[in-house]
Amino acid sequence: MLIIGGGINGVGTFRDLALQGVDVALVERGDYCQGASGASSHMIHGGIRYLENGEFRLVQESVVERNRLLKIAPHYVKPLQTTIPIFSTFSGILSAPARFLTHKQGKPTERGAFLIKLGLSMYDFFSRDGGSVPRHQFRGRGKALAELPRLHPGIKYAATYFDASVHNPERLTLDVLQDGEKAGIGSDLPGGSARASNYVSLVSMDSASMDSAAGAASAVLLRDELTGEEFSFQADVIVNTTGAWVDLTNKAMGAASRFMGGTKGSHIVLDHPELLAACGGREIFFEHTDGRIVLIYPLGDRVLVGTTDVDADMAQDAVCTEAEIDYFFDLVGHVFPSITVDRSHIVYSFAGVRPLPRHDDTQPGFVSRDYRIERSERPASGAAATQGGKPGVVLSLIGGKWTTFRALAEHLSNDVLRELGMERKVSTAKLAIGGGSGFPDSEDGIQDWVKKHMAPGLDADRVSGLLTRYGTRAEDVIAFLKAGEDRKLRSTNELSVRELEFMAANEQIGHLVDVLIRRTSLAFRGLVTGELLNEIAAVLSGPLGWDSAQHDAEIQRAQEVLQRFHGVTVHSLVA
Repeated sequence: MLIIGGGINGVGTFRDLALQGVDVALVERGDYCQGASGASSHMIHGGIRYLENGEFRLVQESVVERNRLLKIAPHYVKPLQTTIPIFSTFSGILSAPARFLTHKQGKPTERGAFLIKLGLSMYDFFSRDGGSVPRHQFRGRGKALAELPRLHPGIKYAATYFDASVHNPERLTLDVLQDGEKAGIGSDLPGGSARASNYVSLVSMDSASMDSAAGAASAVLLRDELTGEEFSFQADVIVNTTGAWVDLTNKAMGAASRFMGGTKGSHIVLDHPELLAACGGREIFFEHTDGRIVLIYPLGDRVLVGTTDVDADMAQDAVCTEAEIDYFFDLVGHVFPSITVDRSHIVYSFAGVRPLPRHDDTQPGFVSRDYRIERSERPASGAAATQGGKPGVVLSLIGGKWTTFRALAEHLSNDVLRELGMERKVSTAKLAIGGGSGFPDSEDGIQDWVKKHMAPGLDADRVSGLLTRYGTRAEDVIAFLKAGEDRKLRSTNELSVRELEFMAANEQIGHLVDVLIRRTSLAFRGLVTGELLNEIAAVLSGPLGWDSAQHDAEIQRAQEVLQRFHGVTVHSLVA
């Protein structure tokens, strides 16, 4: 079977099916986690605001999956203390039932302490099993300002609860993918029974290439975006996990659909030590004056601010606009009025299109974040049709969110197994993901791991950085570093020549920009320089076979992507 789409839901389904012994392939037209999955708010959360939409099933599933991910992916998923500043006591009590029943915002009405307390109590109820995070707490104005003195002095209360963060969603996606590839090793099929390729796109259905010997009911024409080569691929079941592009993918396969109605969400990343300190290590999660739920979120030494929720035009690139930036500055001032933020603090911006269902009569903020699976059939064609072959099945995923990817993948995989007449062999509910296997469960344990793996050329900072980036898979990287002559890059202490060679050999790098945005967090933190572009491109040219023209083209491409999609200008003199 074939999965089209390499975001977290497609990759999660790939891993699940590979573990069941299914002959599964995945293709992604760009890089893994390049679309909406890579444009997330970096949260693994139960979705407290979904309670207002009446999505109790989704909240319960989200909380359960949040608690699971804290256990099976502890290298990337961490507890996140979250504080809600509250400016009134009873506001919103009369309008909340109308919002709940009609899913229409109406005139923005602030949610007061009573409603928030009710919501958090329900949230705690859904979180009662698993014991992964503490229950919520309420603070009056005095105690709240003592804990977070830069908060708006007009607050009346502050509510604090715990969710979870994912500091590197791109690398978690890659870990899930590699688990799937590993599960497929050992079969009699060339390359194993689980194969995945980025930079491979769907062109169309390919009825002329049906192979009667294969017995497959559908064939698609795929294109290698790096070489331009086109080839046919046959499958009994096709799973469409292309997110907001599901309808366009179905159209390319000859069966147009009208399932999707995505909304755009944007974020900015700030280098602002004053704002970082004001957050006190907590996410500040609150309702802005327009009724939109927004966040200010410390990530390492940067601050993430987001997000918007506007209907997306699929004909336009998803980018953070100047109007959205002004909106973010306004929301910071709403909570921290004594802190000034301007465009000089922005080091990175990003936007993505949420894969939401059509919502003609529903405002974006009230569109369901739950998911569903739509089944359709493609009549058998070519030799398969003449021999009475069964129709090909296409399963299209509508919706889905980061937090629930494991449960969603299990659901989607069960549907595929049913189509193939197979039984589930393995549950992923307690199966550690990638570098989360054997990851230390305490700060002392982390320090012990770091000390154990230190060596000449690998000091504590370097080993700690590798553990953060790869989890316990860092052991494989360290072994690779030791097996040859290595040196750190001149332009950053976070990468070395041998580590880049490891990425090139093991992590399907297609372009220079993949390293900057998705294999590391260098771009996210605003650390890309012209020297860094030149140096990484020079190192990758050998293992990836780039000649001088390709080397220069990769640098230019990286500059264009960073400027066009992330608001980052990097000047580089091509070496």
